[in-house]
Amino acid sequence: MNKIELLAQALHTFSGMNQDAFDLSLPFWQERSYDKGEFYNEYKNVCRHLGFVIDGVFRTYYIHSDTGEEKNAFFFSKNQIIVSYKSFINQAPCNYYTASLTNSIILYIGYDQLMHLYSQSHQWERFGRFVAESAFNTSMGRAEDFMFRTPEQRYQDMVEMHPDIFNNVPLYHIASYLGIQGPSLSRIRKRMAQR
Repeated sequence: MNKIELLAQALHTFSGMNQDAFDLSLPFWQERSYDKGEFYNEYKNVCRHLGFVIDGVFRTYYIHSDTGEEKNAFFFSKNQIIVSYKSFINQAPCNYYTASLTNSIILYIGYDQLMHLYSQSHQWERFGRFVAESAFNTSMGRAEDFMFRTPEQRYQDMVEMHPDIFNNVPLYHIASYLGIQGPSLSRIRKRMAQR
């Protein structure tokens, strides 16, 4: 299956989009490769593209203004949509960085092109609504995870969402995402392995 076919299948699974609606977008998708450490979007830059991760892992993070410490907020991995959603929708500067943790490949579409598709097709409008709902659920889920779930439960959720993450991402990035220190992550992994 080539990359465009993979994308068509993913959008069908995600929002029920049929092939005719997907074909409207064919002139717009572009491929981009990222080296490890390269930015998808930078702090204070406007996110102008919505992407689909073909291969690799990205992280969204911010830098604590007092300590200079990087705090990971989100991961995006294979077969997931990647976008700095608030910046993208408002076409306003972003409050954080999104960078590749590995050599990565995405297919992406520009803001204006996506708005054009929304005006052409109810299925693309539906896709846009699903992206918005997904972004909202992810953001609220992260906030609620820190209020209501233990680090071990957050770890289990992360492994379900990003099953290959330990093959690609240093443990300190995972610990930051979970809001714990490295030794705590080691203990959680050890307990999980003993089950």
